[in-house]
Amino acid sequence: MTDPASGLASRSEHVRLRGLRYHVRRWGRPDAPMVFLGHGWLDVSATFQLLVQPLLHRWQVLAPDWRGFGHTQWPADGYWFPDYVADLDALVAHYSPDAPLRLVGHSMGAQIMSLYAGLRPDRVERYVCLDGLFLPDMEATRAPKVLRRWMDLWPGDTRERFYPSFEALARRVRAKHPALTAERALFIARCWGAADGFGRIRLLADPKHHLPMAALYRAAESKAIWQQVTARTLFVDAADSIFPQAIGAAETAERRACFRDHAQLRIDGAGHMLHFDAPEATGAAIAAFLDAG
Repeated sequence: MTDPASGLASRSEHVRLRGLRYHVRRWGRPDAPMVFLGHGWLDVSATFQLLVQPLLHRWQVLAPDWRGFGHTQWPADGYWFPDYVADLDALVAHYSPDAPLRLVGHSMGAQIMSLYAGLRPDRVERYVCLDGLFLPDMEATRAPKVLRRWMDLWPGDTRERFYPSFEALARRVRAKHPALTAERALFIARCWGAADGFGRIRLLADPKHHLPMAALYRAAESKAIWQQVTARTLFVDAADSIFPQAIGAAETAERRACFRDHAQLRIDGAGHMLHFDAPEATGAAIAAFLDAG
């Protein structure tokens, strides 16, 4: 896929990971050291094309479509968060079994990669968190309601979502992200959707992602894992993101204190989707951190 705004092309390939056909997108020279990039919920790897450009002077970037997103296979039995972490473990074992790892994750991808960095601390050299780790803690008392709701709604409405054209999908994208140009919104629409062969555009996201999860998010469990992280860590915050409000400044500081060697910076004029609002500035910040040795 080529981004018309940059002329930058990516390469696609498929690998078999943990029983699923996984799609992986690659940018840069095949002989360059690797950076692994993880997208967020309902996003796909292809939308990061402008962000990766500042990295390609030195690095190649490998970005999977997580299970159930983009061009990666949809599992029949739904989604359990530890599977994403295990998928990443299988992915890096396939592509880079021995070299120190550099991980960049956005939102949901940031959570996946942060846990991996704590579970395999001997493997991860650098970790960049893009506006992530803001999921609120869930009290144990909520467990009966959450699990009952999951049982009541499964399998739920799992019909795929369709649009009459890429232009119609682009209008939806731009309605949610009005700062995007029409050309950029159309590019993202072509990343998020695909022709179904019947004159419609289907979203490249399994509708089961909209069903409730069966498990609670317990921040204490994540913190215990984050305390094992030895990688140098950079938190890149979007100045206009609403997500930090979900946990507040004190909890944000407590979570970041788990990472023993960390720094943070803010990208002004950007919302949560940093790679939409400020891809060049975000990419330059990542490159500077990775290049620092």
